[in-house]
Amino acid sequence: MSALLAVAPVIEDPAFTAPVIEYADLAPILVILVAAVIGVLVEAFAPAWARRTLQLAVAFGAIVVAFGTVVINASTRLIAAQGSVAVDGPALFLQGTVLLLAFCGLLLFAEREVDPAGDAFAPRATSLPGSAEERDLAVKQVTQTEVYPLAMFALAGMVLFPAANDLLTMFVALEVLSLPLYLLAGMARRRRLLSQEASLKYFLLGAFSSAFFLYGAALLYGFSGTISISGIGLAAGATVGRDPLLLFGVALVAVGLLFKVGAAPFHQWTPDVYQGAPTAVTAFMAACTKVAAFGALLRVFYVALGPVRWDWRPMMWGIAILTMLVGSIIAITQTDIKRMLAYSAIAHTGFLLVGVLAVSAEGISSTMFYLLAYGATTIAAFALVTLVRSGSGEASHLSQWAGLGKRSPLVAGLFAYYLLSLAGIPLTSGFTAKFSVFSAAVAADATPLVIVGVIASAIAAFFYVRVIVLMFFADPAPDGPTVAIPSGMTVSAISIVTVISVVLGLFPQPFLDLAEQAGVFLR
Repeated sequence: MSALLAVAPVIEDPAFTAPVIEYADLAPILVILVAAVIGVLVEAFAPAWARRTLQLAVAFGAIVVAFGTVVINASTRLIAAQGSVAVDGPALFLQGTVLLLAFCGLLLFAEREVDPAGDAFAPRATSLPGSAEERDLAVKQVTQTEVYPLAMFALAGMVLFPAANDLLTMFVALEVLSLPLYLLAGMARRRRLLSQEASLKYFLLGAFSSAFFLYGAALLYGFSGTISISGIGLAAGATVGRDPLLLFGVALVAVGLLFKVGAAPFHQWTPDVYQGAPTAVTAFMAACTKVAAFGALLRVFYVALGPVRWDWRPMMWGIAILTMLVGSIIAITQTDIKRMLAYSAIAHTGFLLVGVLAVSAEGISSTMFYLLAYGATTIAAFALVTLVRSGSGEASHLSQWAGLGKRSPLVAGLFAYYLLSLAGIPLTSGFTAKFSVFSAAVAADATPLVIVGVIASAIAAFFYVRVIVLMFFADPAPDGPTVAIPSGMTVSAISIVTVISVVLGLFPQPFLDLAEQAGVFLR
């Protein structure tokens, strides 16, 4: 029998060919995924006293390597992984932005882990009293090192999301980035009930939005016969008249993506999750998720739905106007600093949609620049929130920030700068970002949308300035807030994002040029 097998001819199926995977071009995604898997193995097998150090080394090392591969692939333009992943200018620019912001966000994880009440992170084993066995047990009880592999899995989804070139891959990326965030949002130790409520709300609403996205993808497949984003665009361009499958598919896919960016009326989860989640998680989520989600939204609406823009633009106009006004007006009524920043994020989603609605190369580049500027400012703002303390933990109520400028001028001054940047005051990165998206919209005959954006910006400036006045012109209470002394991790995070924000505000042109060069989708 073995002799017969040895001489038997090998019959090859001509219909089957092995898939070609461009590993070097997909390196940013693969490196983060491998690091996430290694993080799980470290969590399972490494001793408790070494677990945190190993997790930090794996996470930060992977992000640095992945960012390096993005830079190496900067000139690469191809459709990889059998057509499922696009390696083009917008994908690479947004991947680099996500990785840079994630590096800073994980620095906050490393400092304060996941406690919204402001507890210091778990102490190192060597700093704890008692025997080695007692120290090991104490570390097991208070250290939440599982946040690192969870964050890396979420980051892998974020890196894949803006590069996904078919709806199935995009859905997988959506779930990979979402599921770890649902868990991370509920991992606070002190405010456990508030945190778990936030996690449950995020999970339930996120599940509904994923279902909308998947059903919309099925309708678009029924319309075009393909899940390829460029294939859907070709089918949409060849359609005469309005196909119900196309219109309903566009609406349902839009719901899934607009939920992820936090646009009204799909924004209800945002303030609750931002408030209840650990502040480090909130910073990571607010900056990185928005960048990844807008990258996916840009690809879908520009590549797949560009030929039918006249069908979806009126709907998106209404959503952009509603988002800007809801975020700006409701933020005025907030008394919790994290909820105020959450509604600020909703308003900025509306400003970003103004750039998307330009439906032009300028719209792509200005939106990508805005995402970088906004992400840096947001991480810096939440990093400072973790430092302002009251007797019960983080001083989240606005009244507790009264007189902070007299107690800690540096922290109050930095926070005031970030608020002014979010308000779009000249010489800040926020002003340059808003000016670029508004200019792109005016060039695309969307001037009424820009007028609403300017009005919303003026309304938003009120609650930003209100906090500044409270910090510098109100007297501090006797038991007013104190400012924790940050460690090197937090100082590094704040320093990096502050440099990014200042440079984007004072010397924006090189970055605008880079975004313009990268602002072309492969089709």
